[in-house]
Amino acid sequence: MPRSVNAVASRARRKKVMKQAKGYFGRRKNVWTVAKNAVEKAMLYAYRDRRNKKRTFRALWITRINAGARLHGMSYSQFMGKVKSNGIDLNRKVLADLAMNHPDAFKAIVEKVK
Repeated sequence: MPRSVNAVASRARRKKVMKQAKGYFGRRKNVWTVAKNAVEKAMLYAYRDRRNKKRTFRALWITRINAGARLHGMSYSQFMGKVKSNGIDLNRKVLADLAMNHPDAFKAIVEKVK
């Protein structure tokens, strides 16, 4: 009996990867083995960085809150400690937005917790 290979499925699998490699530079976009490795690596980076993005944004929010708090004579840790003890349930994302875009509202929060 002759050997049977599922060429349709193999071709579809390769087409899917080649489509994902569109826009890559050089042989990464049109040579199967190179494109496969490049797409696989890109998927790993994407998976890793979906998690890292959360850390990065939290660090950004902390930096913005710290800058806003220091304008009013408090450090970040003092400010956040007093926010929690006063029962203000605003997360870092909202506090950072207030510190950047609505300084009057942020000042009101600082005055309330002082």
